Amino acid sequence: MAAPVQSRVDSAAPTAQKLTIGKALNMGLRAAMEADDKVVILGEDVGKLGGVFRITDGLQKDFGEQRVLDTPLAESGIIGTAVGLAVRGFRPVCEIQFEGFIFPGFDQISSQLAKLHYRTQGKIKVPVVVRVPFGGGIGAVEHHSESPESLFAHIPGLKVVSCSNPTDAYWMIQQAIACDDPVLFFEPKRLYHNGQLKSEVDTSQPAGPLFASRVVRQGTDCTLVAYGPSVKVCLDAAAAAADEGRSLEVIDLRTISPLDLGPVFESVRRTGRLVAVSEASAESSVTSEIAARVQQECFYSLEAPVLRATGFDTPYPPSKLEEHFLPDLDRVLHTVDRAMGW
Repeated sequence: MAAPVQSRVDSAAPTAQKLTIGKALNMGLRAAMEADDKVVILGEDVGKLGGVFRITDGLQKDFGEQRVLDTPLAESGIIGTAVGLAVRGFRPVCEIQFEGFIFPGFDQISSQLAKLHYRTQGKIKVPVVVRVPFGGGIGAVEHHSESPESLFAHIPGLKVVSCSNPTDAYWMIQQAIACDDPVLFFEPKRLYHNGQLKSEVDTSQPAGPLFASRVVRQGTDCTLVAYGPSVKVCLDAAAAAADEGRSLEVIDLRTISPLDLGPVFESVRRTGRLVAVSEASAESSVTSEIAARVQQECFYSLEAPVLRATGFDTPYPPSKLEEHFLPDLDRVLHTVDRAMGW
């Protein structure tokens, strides 16, 4: 069981601050390091530079080079070192600079990180967090805009989560660090510094448990389910649909493995329709699992097949074409139209 995250907020300090996702993650990491001396951060350029997205900015200066380590360009070495540190009682937080760079470390993640607790019959815990900036929309080159989360969700022994807003960013990273199981923490990098998402974050208490999905907008006509960067797209689509008299419910999945589909089932039994949205390719994906489970559990409540608005089953395109690849507001609403037309 994961230890509950305890707040160490000074009673004289403000408990609500307006933050971006990037700043919320930085503050969450800082809070975790202040709460537990065994929390260490390691990765490429996470120290003096503060990470390429500045998520670890200022942490090496305040906590020292022994707790915020700049590593060589070697993802397998980063993950392997983290496994060793965890065995010795530390709580390592690895940063993978871009999601496309994670694959040299895939063997360590799947063969060691995911298996060690089971292999030792529970004698060894591996409380490692692997932070993964993921998704497109930043105009980057190859290997910088991918969505590989379903690969890791398929590996028993790993937890996989994704935040979509500043409050979840602040609290979920702390809850992931406190978890005794290895957690892949997928962060929507194009939303790190998005001013539109800047919002008040209550730093006095967690908003809810880590492995739980959440209804973020109520509706009656059709359910949209998404995670990470696609949640904002769905909320924008729901707002646009409301102008036309259509009521869409939006659920932020938050946890990809384990899936928490209870709120999705409840919603679909009311709306009768579901559209699953993700930047990842459709085939053998998280949205595939959602569609299968919903049609299994809610078959007699469905007024239409479960439909999906996703990235295409192709490699991620050059940046000039990415706006055509990513599911946007129009594609989501078109898919909703198809669901409503049955």
